[in-house]
Amino acid sequence: MSVKGVIKGLVYGLYTRRLRNKVHRGAPPRHVGMIIDGNRRWAQLHDSATVAEGHRAGAERIHEFLGWCDEAGVEVVTLYLLSTDNLTNRNDGELRDLEGIIADLAADLAEVPDWRIHHLGDPSQLSPDLLAALIAAAESTAGNGGLHINLAVGYGGRHEITEAIRDIIREHEERGLGIDTLADDVTLDNISSHLYTAGQPEIDLVIRTSGEQRISDFMLWQSAHSELYFVEALGPDLREIDVLRALRDYARRQRRYGA
Repeated sequence: MSVKGVIKGLVYGLYTRRLRNKVHRGAPPRHVGMIIDGNRRWAQLHDSATVAEGHRAGAERIHEFLGWCDEAGVEVVTLYLLSTDNLTNRNDGELRDLEGIIADLAADLAEVPDWRIHHLGDPSQLSPDLLAALIAAAESTAGNGGLHINLAVGYGGRHEITEAIRDIIREHEERGLGIDTLADDVTLDNISSHLYTAGQPEIDLVIRTSGEQRISDFMLWQSAHSELYFVEALGPDLREIDVLRALRDYARRQRRYGA
């Protein structure tokens, strides 16, 4: 490595440590949502890389991202890994690769001591192998009390809200109640209790990589009052310093909750 490279590395390391110390002294968000984007573009920028290698590189960086969140004191992280839209607009080959990568990621995360894995999404839309991997990860970590990791796989925010309301209607019918009292059951609290994240805190901070500034049907209900932070780095290039800056920016904001 050149002298210039060594100096640059030392400066970067020093700045990262200072930023890390500052973030750790503050109050972190309880719940962080992460939209990992840019894996395919990353592969395009690396001539010898396939799309699957781009997704795998992004998955490897997710593991590091979770470690950074855990160290900062974040309690819950929701990872947007595979949307309901992805299930219909990706070609079969890429989708099979992506499902295998997510299955491997779930198994790897389940090996981390005290991390708890939870699947969010419609299981009926997933392949048997992927669903089995998600169930196994959730069951093997159910008793853990550390970082709670939601894997949003086969997930869509509009689909989730629709299913929550359908569940409320079904329960209303099962109790033998008429249509004239159904509206009384459709409340904010009741809808929240029928979501995949029932009992969890709402999302405080949503981070998205690759510079794209949109939500893409991610946690529409839970992120109603979230702070948003967009990182220019592509998913596989995400650095600790990017995450620390997001957490620092969150701590500096005055949350208005809709105002």
